[in-house]
Amino acid sequence: MRKAMLRQIIDYSSRADPYPLYEELRRTPLFHDADGPYLVSTYHEILGLLHDPRISSDPRNLTLPSSDPLAEDEGDDSALPPVFLKLDPPDHDRLRRITNRPFGPPHSPHRIHGMRGELEGIVTGLIDGIAGSDSLDRIDLVDQFSYPFPVTVICRLLGVPREDESRFHGWADTIAASLDPDPDADPAQQHKGASDAQMELGMYLAGLIEERRNNPGEDMLSQLAAVTEAPDGSMSTLEVISTAALLLIAGHETTVNLITNGMLTLLRHPDVLQRLREYPDLSVPIVEELLRYEPPVQMLPRRSTLADIEMGGVNIPKGATVSLILASGNRDPKRFENPDRFDPDRGDIQHLGLGSGIHSCFGAPLARLEAQQALSELARRLENPRLLEDPPPYRQNAVLRGPRHLPIACDGIRTA
Repeated sequence: MRKAMLRQIIDYSSRADPYPLYEELRRTPLFHDADGPYLVSTYHEILGLLHDPRISSDPRNLTLPSSDPLAEDEGDDSALPPVFLKLDPPDHDRLRRITNRPFGPPHSPHRIHGMRGELEGIVTGLIDGIAGSDSLDRIDLVDQFSYPFPVTVICRLLGVPREDESRFHGWADTIAASLDPDPDADPAQQHKGASDAQMELGMYLAGLIEERRNNPGEDMLSQLAAVTEAPDGSMSTLEVISTAALLLIAGHETTVNLITNGMLTLLRHPDVLQRLREYPDLSVPIVEELLRYEPPVQMLPRRSTLADIEMGGVNIPKGATVSLILASGNRDPKRFENPDRFDPDRGDIQHLGLGSGIHSCFGAPLARLEAQQALSELARRLENPRLLEDPPPYRQNAVLRGPRHLPIACDGIRTA
Protein backbone atom coordinates (compact mmCIF):
# COMPACT_ATOMS: atom_id res chain seq x y z
CA MET A 1 0.00 0.00 0.00
CA ARG A 2 2.79 2.41 0.86
CA LYS A 3 4.36 1.95 -2.54
CA ALA A 4 1.14 3.09 -4.21
CA MET A 5 0.60 6.10 -1.93
CA LEU A 6 0.98 8.82 -4.57
CA ARG A 7 -1.31 6.95 -6.94
CA GLN A 8 -3.90 6.73 -4.15
CA ILE A 9 -3.70 10.48 -3.55
CA ILE A 10 -4.18 11.19 -7.25
CA ASP A 11 -7.04 8.69 -7.55
CA TYR A 12 -10.39 10.49 -7.79
CA SER A 13 -11.86 8.40 -4.99
CA SER A 14 -9.60 10.33 -2.59
CA ARG A 15 -10.57 13.77 -3.81
CA ALA A 16 -13.28 14.55 -1.27
CA ASP A 17 -11.02 13.69 1.68
CA PRO A 18 -7.32 13.10 1.04
CA TYR A 19 -6.34 13.93 4.61
CA PRO A 20 -6.30 10.36 6.02
CA LEU A 21 -3.79 9.51 3.29
CA TYR A 22 -1.68 12.52 4.24
CA GLU A 23 -1.76 11.41 7.88
CA GLU A 24 -0.45 8.01 6.86
CA LEU A 25 2.16 9.59 4.62
CA ARG A 26 3.53 11.72 7.49
CA ARG A 27 4.57 8.54 9.30
CA THR A 28 7.42 8.51 6.78
CA PRO A 29 8.17 12.24 6.33
CA LEU A 30 10.42 11.50 3.35
CA PHE A 31 8.79 8.65 1.45
CA HIS A 32 10.33 7.04 -1.60
CA ASP A 33 9.81 3.80 -3.42
CA ALA A 34 12.14 2.20 -5.90
CA ASP A 35 11.36 4.28 -8.98
CA GLY A 36 8.97 7.09 -7.99
CA PRO A 37 9.47 10.63 -6.70
CA TYR A 38 10.45 11.54 -3.17
CA LEU A 39 7.33 12.66 -1.28
CA VAL A 40 7.88 15.25 1.45
CA SER A 41 4.86 15.53 3.75
CA THR A 42 5.85 17.29 7.00
CA TYR A 43 5.76 21.04 7.64
CA HIS A 44 9.35 21.91 8.59
CA GLU A 45 10.88 19.70 5.91
CA ILE A 46 8.64 21.21 3.21
CA LEU A 47 9.38 24.75 4.39
CA GLY A 48 13.09 24.06 4.34
CA LEU A 49 13.01 22.74 0.79
CA LEU A 50 10.89 25.69 -0.41
CA HIS A 51 13.81 27.92 0.63
CA ASP A 52 16.58 25.58 -0.54
CA PRO A 53 18.41 26.73 -3.71
CA ARG A 54 19.32 23.10 -4.39
CA ILE A 55 15.67 22.45 -5.33
CA SER A 56 14.81 23.38 -8.92
CA SER A 57 11.41 24.32 -10.32
CA ASP A 58 12.63 24.13 -13.92
CA PRO A 59 11.05 21.09 -15.63
CA ARG A 60 14.04 20.87 -17.95
CA ASN A 61 15.98 19.47 -14.98
CA LEU A 62 13.52 16.61 -14.47
CA THR A 63 14.20 12.96 -15.22
CA LEU A 64 10.83 11.33 -14.48
CA PRO A 65 10.61 7.54 -14.75
CA SER A 66 7.78 6.18 -16.83
CA SER A 67 6.37 4.44 -13.75
CA ASP A 68 5.85 7.77 -11.95
CA PRO A 69 2.08 8.47 -11.96
CA LEU A 70 2.83 12.17 -12.35
CA ALA A 71 5.13 11.57 -15.29
CA GLU A 72 4.47 13.37 -18.54
CA ASP A 73 6.50 14.51 -21.48
CA GLU A 74 8.28 17.62 -20.20
CA GLY A 75 9.96 18.34 -23.49
CA ASP A 76 11.11 21.80 -24.51
CA ASP A 77 9.07 21.91 -27.72
CA SER A 78 6.55 24.41 -26.38
CA ALA A 79 5.90 27.38 -28.63
CA LEU A 80 6.30 29.70 -25.63
CA PRO A 81 9.23 30.21 -23.24
CA PRO A 82 8.81 28.88 -19.67
CA VAL A 83 6.85 31.05 -17.24
CA PHE A 84 8.78 32.36 -14.23
CA LEU A 85 6.91 29.84 -12.05
CA LYS A 86 8.94 27.15 -13.85
CA LEU A 87 12.30 28.88 -13.81
CA ASP A 88 15.15 29.17 -11.32
CA PRO A 89 17.24 32.26 -10.54
CA PRO A 90 18.44 34.42 -12.16
CA ASP A 91 15.85 34.10 -14.98
CA HIS A 92 13.01 33.65 -12.49
CA ASP A 93 14.00 36.73 -10.52
CA ARG A 94 14.25 38.97 -13.57
CA LEU A 95 10.83 38.04 -14.97
CA ARG A 96 9.11 38.15 -11.59
CA ARG A 97 10.50 41.62 -10.84
CA ILE A 98 9.36 42.96 -14.21
CA THR A 99 5.91 41.42 -13.74
CA ASN A 100 5.62 42.86 -10.25
CA ARG A 101 6.22 46.47 -11.37
CA PRO A 102 2.60 47.08 -12.46
CA PHE A 103 1.13 44.73 -9.83
CA GLY A 104 2.41 45.70 -6.41
CA PRO A 105 5.07 47.32 -4.20
CA PRO A 106 7.35 49.11 -4.55
CA HIS A 107 6.35 50.47 -7.97
CA SER A 108 2.56 50.03 -7.74
CA PRO A 109 1.90 49.93 -3.99
CA HIS A 110 -1.81 50.76 -4.17
CA ARG A 111 -2.80 48.50 -7.06
CA ILE A 112 -4.60 45.85 -5.03
CA HIS A 113 -5.94 48.12 -2.30
CA GLY A 114 -7.34 50.40 -4.99
CA MET A 115 -9.44 47.52 -6.34
CA ARG A 116 -11.51 47.11 -3.16
CA GLY A 117 -14.46 49.13 -4.42
CA GLU A 118 -14.40 47.36 -7.77
CA LEU A 119 -14.33 43.95 -6.08
CA GLU A 120 -17.25 44.93 -3.86
CA GLY A 121 -19.24 45.91 -6.93
CA ILE A 122 -18.57 42.60 -8.67
CA VAL A 123 -19.52 40.59 -5.58
CA THR A 124 -22.72 42.60 -5.12
CA GLY A 125 -23.68 42.14 -8.75
CA LEU A 126 -23.17 38.38 -8.66
CA ILE A 127 -25.16 37.90 -5.46
CA ASP A 128 -27.91 40.15 -6.86
CA GLY A 129 -27.92 37.88 -9.91
CA ILE A 130 -28.46 34.84 -7.70
CA ALA A 131 -31.29 36.67 -5.96
CA GLY A 132 -32.91 37.32 -9.32
CA SER A 133 -32.59 33.74 -10.54
CA ASP A 134 -35.53 31.40 -10.91
CA SER A 135 -35.04 29.49 -7.66
CA LEU A 136 -33.09 29.62 -4.42
CA ASP A 137 -33.82 25.94 -3.81
CA ARG A 138 -30.74 24.92 -5.80
CA ILE A 139 -27.84 27.32 -6.34
CA ASP A 140 -24.57 26.15 -7.83
CA LEU A 141 -22.16 28.41 -5.99
CA VAL A 142 -19.28 27.55 -8.35
CA ASP A 143 -21.03 28.38 -11.61
CA GLN A 144 -23.00 31.32 -10.23
CA PHE A 145 -20.37 32.93 -8.00
CA SER A 146 -17.00 31.31 -7.20
CA TYR A 147 -15.93 31.00 -10.84
CA PRO A 148 -17.25 34.23 -12.42
CA PHE A 149 -15.95 36.43 -9.59
CA PRO A 150 -12.16 35.82 -9.92
CA VAL A 151 -12.44 35.46 -13.71
CA THR A 152 -14.02 38.91 -13.95
CA VAL A 153 -11.37 40.34 -11.63
CA ILE A 154 -8.36 38.94 -13.49
CA CYS A 155 -9.83 39.95 -16.84
CA ARG A 156 -10.21 43.54 -15.67
CA LEU A 157 -6.75 43.58 -14.10
CA LEU A 158 -5.04 42.24 -17.22
CA GLY A 159 -7.25 43.96 -19.76
CA VAL A 160 -8.72 40.77 -21.22
CA PRO A 161 -12.31 41.17 -22.50
CA ARG A 162 -14.63 39.38 -20.07
CA GLU A 163 -16.82 38.31 -22.98
CA ASP A 164 -13.92 36.19 -24.28
CA GLU A 165 -14.14 33.88 -21.25
CA SER A 166 -15.80 31.16 -23.32
CA ARG A 167 -12.73 31.18 -25.59
CA PHE A 168 -10.00 30.89 -22.97
CA HIS A 169 -11.91 28.72 -20.46
CA GLY A 170 -11.19 25.46 -22.29
CA TRP A 171 -7.53 26.33 -22.85
CA ALA A 172 -7.13 27.22 -19.16
CA ASP A 173 -8.73 23.95 -18.05
CA THR A 174 -6.46 21.91 -20.29
CA ILE A 175 -3.30 23.68 -19.14
CA ALA A 176 -4.29 23.45 -15.46
CA ALA A 177 -5.03 19.74 -15.88
CA SER A 178 -1.49 19.19 -17.19
CA LEU A 179 -0.28 19.78 -13.62
CA ASP A 180 -2.17 16.70 -12.59
CA PRO A 181 -2.21 14.15 -15.42
CA ASP A 182 -4.24 10.97 -15.32
CA PRO A 183 -1.73 8.23 -14.39
CA ASP A 184 -3.46 5.85 -16.79
CA ALA A 185 -3.44 8.23 -19.75
CA ASP A 186 -0.91 8.51 -22.55
CA PRO A 187 1.71 11.11 -21.45
CA ALA A 188 2.52 12.04 -25.04
CA GLN A 189 -1.14 12.72 -25.81
CA GLN A 190 -1.52 14.77 -22.63
CA HIS A 191 1.54 16.82 -23.47
CA LYS A 192 0.23 17.47 -26.96
CA GLY A 193 -3.11 18.63 -25.56
CA ALA A 194 -1.41 21.06 -23.17
CA SER A 195 0.95 22.32 -25.89
CA ASP A 196 -1.94 22.90 -28.30
CA ALA A 197 -3.86 24.79 -25.61
CA GLN A 198 -0.79 26.91 -24.83
CA MET A 199 -0.39 27.76 -28.50
CA GLU A 200 -4.06 28.72 -28.92
CA LEU A 201 -4.01 30.84 -25.76
CA GLY A 202 -0.69 32.36 -26.80
CA MET A 203 -2.03 33.38 -30.21
CA TYR A 204 -5.09 34.92 -28.56
CA LEU A 205 -2.98 36.90 -26.08
CA ALA A 206 -0.53 37.96 -28.79
CA GLY A 207 -3.38 39.71 -30.55
CA LEU A 208 -4.38 41.53 -27.37
CA ILE A 209 -0.80 42.55 -26.64
CA GLU A 210 -0.34 43.99 -30.11
CA GLU A 211 -3.59 45.89 -29.70
CA ARG A 212 -2.42 47.31 -26.35
CA ARG A 213 0.88 48.43 -27.85
CA ASN A 214 -1.05 50.43 -30.42
CA ASN A 215 -3.70 51.63 -27.95
CA PRO A 216 -2.31 51.32 -24.40
CA GLY A 217 -4.58 51.51 -21.36
CA GLU A 218 -4.16 51.24 -17.59
CA ASP A 219 -4.28 47.44 -17.56
CA MET A 220 -1.36 45.13 -16.82
CA LEU A 221 -1.07 43.87 -20.41
CA SER A 222 -0.47 47.42 -21.58
CA GLN A 223 2.11 48.03 -18.87
CA LEU A 224 3.99 44.76 -19.39
CA ALA A 225 4.10 45.29 -23.15
CA ALA A 226 5.31 48.87 -22.73
CA VAL A 227 8.18 48.29 -20.28
CA THR A 228 11.39 49.28 -22.04
CA GLU A 229 13.54 51.13 -19.52
CA ALA A 230 13.97 49.36 -16.20
CA PRO A 231 16.86 47.86 -14.22
CA ASP A 232 15.87 44.39 -15.46
CA GLY A 233 15.22 45.50 -19.03
CA SER A 234 12.08 44.51 -20.86
CA MET A 235 10.38 41.24 -21.69
CA SER A 236 10.44 39.82 -25.17
CA THR A 237 7.05 39.53 -26.83
CA LEU A 238 7.04 35.78 -26.19
CA GLU A 239 7.89 36.37 -22.51
CA VAL A 240 5.00 38.82 -22.22
CA ILE A 241 2.67 36.23 -23.76
CA SER A 242 3.87 33.48 -21.39
CA THR A 243 3.56 35.75 -18.36
CA ALA A 244 0.09 36.93 -19.37
CA ALA A 245 -1.04 33.32 -19.81
CA LEU A 246 0.28 32.44 -16.35
CA LEU A 247 -1.48 35.39 -14.71
CA LEU A 248 -4.74 34.70 -16.53
CA ILE A 249 -4.85 31.04 -15.50
CA ALA A 250 -3.34 31.27 -12.01
CA GLY A 251 -5.33 34.44 -11.37
CA HIS A 252 -8.60 32.53 -11.22
CA GLU A 253 -7.95 28.79 -10.90
CA THR A 254 -6.71 28.85 -7.31
CA THR A 255 -9.11 31.58 -6.14
CA VAL A 256 -12.13 29.63 -7.39
CA ASN A 257 -11.03 26.77 -5.14
CA LEU A 258 -10.24 29.04 -2.19
CA ILE A 259 -13.70 30.62 -2.24
CA THR A 260 -15.53 27.33 -2.84
CA ASN A 261 -13.54 25.37 -0.26
CA GLY A 262 -14.13 28.28 2.09
CA MET A 263 -17.89 28.33 1.74
CA LEU A 264 -18.06 24.54 1.98
CA THR A 265 -16.06 24.67 5.22
CA LEU A 266 -18.21 27.47 6.67
CA LEU A 267 -21.40 25.57 5.87
CA ARG A 268 -19.93 22.61 7.72
CA HIS A 269 -19.15 24.93 10.66
CA PRO A 270 -22.34 27.01 11.08
CA ASP A 271 -21.07 28.57 14.31
CA VAL A 272 -18.17 30.18 12.46
CA LEU A 273 -20.48 31.21 9.61
CA GLN A 274 -22.74 32.99 12.12
CA ARG A 275 -19.76 34.77 13.68
CA LEU A 276 -18.66 35.95 10.25
CA ARG A 277 -22.17 37.23 9.54
CA GLU A 278 -21.99 39.32 12.72
CA TYR A 279 -18.35 40.35 12.45
CA PRO A 280 -17.23 40.75 8.80
CA ASP A 281 -13.64 41.53 9.82
CA LEU A 282 -13.37 37.92 10.93
CA SER A 283 -12.94 37.15 7.22
CA VAL A 284 -9.21 37.92 7.54
CA PRO A 285 -8.29 35.13 10.00
CA ILE A 286 -10.89 32.84 8.45
CA VAL A 287 -9.17 33.03 5.05
CA GLU A 288 -5.77 32.40 6.64
CA GLU A 289 -7.10 29.33 8.45
CA LEU A 290 -8.76 28.15 5.24
CA LEU A 291 -5.43 28.38 3.44
CA ARG A 292 -4.06 26.03 6.08
CA TYR A 293 -7.06 23.77 6.53
CA GLU A 294 -8.25 23.40 2.91
CA PRO A 295 -5.54 24.88 0.66
CA PRO A 296 -6.49 25.34 -3.02
CA VAL A 297 -3.06 24.02 -4.09
CA GLN A 298 -2.51 20.65 -2.44
CA MET A 299 0.97 19.83 -3.66
CA LEU A 300 3.91 21.07 -5.70
CA PRO A 301 4.96 18.16 -7.92
CA ARG A 302 7.92 17.89 -10.25
CA ARG A 303 10.65 19.64 -8.30
CA SER A 304 14.15 18.31 -8.87
CA THR A 305 17.40 18.29 -6.89
CA LEU A 306 20.46 20.12 -8.23
CA ALA A 307 22.71 18.47 -5.63
CA ASP A 308 22.52 15.76 -3.01
CA ILE A 309 20.31 16.79 -0.07
CA GLU A 310 20.37 15.06 3.30
CA MET A 311 17.07 15.05 5.19
CA GLY A 312 16.33 13.15 8.37
CA GLY A 313 19.15 10.73 7.79
CA VAL A 314 18.06 10.03 4.21
CA ASN A 315 19.98 11.23 1.17
CA ILE A 316 18.02 12.64 -1.76
CA PRO A 317 20.43 12.26 -4.65
CA LYS A 318 21.16 14.88 -7.27
CA GLY A 319 18.71 14.62 -10.17
CA ALA A 320 15.90 13.14 -8.06
CA THR A 321 12.26 14.19 -8.49
CA VAL A 322 10.59 15.64 -5.39
CA SER A 323 6.91 16.36 -4.67
CA LEU A 324 6.08 18.69 -1.78
CA ILE A 325 2.69 17.81 -0.26
CA LEU A 326 1.70 21.25 1.06
CA ALA A 327 -1.72 20.19 2.34
CA SER A 328 -0.13 17.46 4.42
CA GLY A 329 2.38 19.89 5.92
CA ASN A 330 -0.52 22.17 6.85
CA ARG A 331 -2.01 19.36 8.95
CA ASP A 332 1.28 18.37 10.61
CA PRO A 333 0.61 17.93 14.37
CA LYS A 334 4.27 18.74 15.08
CA ARG A 335 3.58 22.26 13.80
CA PHE A 336 -0.12 22.90 14.52
CA GLU A 337 -2.11 21.93 17.57
CA ASN A 338 -5.26 19.96 16.70
CA PRO A 339 -4.44 20.33 12.99
CA ASP A 340 -7.63 18.64 11.76
CA ARG A 341 -9.81 21.23 13.54
CA PHE A 342 -10.95 24.32 11.64
CA ASP A 343 -10.11 27.15 14.01
CA PRO A 344 -9.88 30.76 12.76
CA ASP A 345 -8.90 31.84 16.30
CA ARG A 346 -5.49 30.21 16.01
CA GLY A 347 -2.82 32.59 17.16
CA ASP A 348 -0.25 31.34 14.69
CA ILE A 349 -1.39 30.33 11.19
CA GLN A 350 1.88 30.44 9.24
CA HIS A 351 0.63 27.97 6.67
CA LEU A 352 2.02 26.66 3.39
CA GLY A 353 -1.20 27.36 1.51
CA LEU A 354 0.38 30.00 -0.73
CA GLY A 355 3.83 28.46 -0.80
CA SER A 356 6.94 30.13 0.56
CA GLY A 357 10.31 31.30 -0.67
CA ILE A 358 10.99 32.73 -4.11
CA HIS A 359 8.05 30.86 -5.65
CA SER A 360 5.44 32.00 -3.12
CA CYS A 361 2.14 32.83 -4.78
CA PHE A 362 2.56 35.94 -6.91
CA GLY A 363 -1.10 36.89 -6.63
CA ALA A 364 -1.46 36.19 -2.88
CA PRO A 365 -2.59 39.72 -1.89
CA LEU A 366 -5.34 39.71 -4.51
CA ALA A 367 -6.46 36.15 -3.74
CA ARG A 368 -6.72 36.96 -0.04
CA LEU A 369 -8.76 40.10 -0.68
CA GLU A 370 -11.10 38.35 -3.12
CA ALA A 371 -11.76 35.50 -0.68
CA GLN A 372 -12.29 37.87 2.25
CA GLN A 373 -14.83 39.97 0.39
CA ALA A 374 -16.57 36.97 -1.16
CA LEU A 375 -17.03 35.01 2.05
CA SER A 376 -18.04 37.96 4.21
CA GLU A 377 -20.72 39.05 1.72
CA LEU A 378 -22.05 35.53 1.17
CA ALA A 379 -22.30 35.10 4.94
CA ARG A 380 -24.08 38.44 5.32
CA ARG A 381 -26.56 38.15 2.48
CA LEU A 382 -27.53 34.47 2.23
CA GLU A 383 -30.34 33.61 4.63
CA ASN A 384 -30.07 30.15 6.18
CA PRO A 385 -27.69 28.71 3.53
CA ARG A 386 -27.31 24.93 3.58
CA LEU A 387 -25.55 22.21 1.65
CA LEU A 388 -27.54 20.02 -0.71
CA GLU A 389 -24.72 17.52 -1.32
CA ASP A 390 -21.95 16.67 1.12
CA PRO A 391 -19.43 15.89 -0.13
CA PRO A 392 -20.09 17.79 -3.34
CA PRO A 393 -18.73 16.61 -6.70
CA TYR A 394 -15.04 17.52 -6.99
CA ARG A 395 -12.88 18.51 -9.92
CA GLN A 396 -10.66 15.78 -11.32
CA ASN A 397 -7.51 17.73 -10.48
CA ALA A 398 -5.68 16.58 -7.33
CA VAL A 399 -3.14 19.41 -7.35
CA LEU A 400 -5.67 22.24 -7.73
CA ARG A 401 -8.27 20.57 -5.51
CA GLY A 402 -11.78 21.96 -5.10
CA PRO A 403 -15.45 21.18 -5.77
CA ARG A 404 -16.57 21.36 -9.41
CA HIS A 405 -20.05 22.21 -8.20
CA LEU A 406 -21.29 23.33 -4.80
CA PRO A 407 -25.08 22.88 -4.69
CA ILE A 408 -26.64 24.90 -1.88
CA ALA A 409 -30.05 26.32 -0.99
CA CYS A 410 -31.11 29.33 1.05
CA ASP A 411 -34.35 30.88 2.28
CA GLY A 412 -33.68 34.29 0.82
CA ILE A 413 -31.04 36.90 0.00
CA ARG A 414 -30.74 40.12 1.94
CA THR A 415 -30.52 43.34 -0.03
CA ALA A 416 -27.13 44.90 -0.53
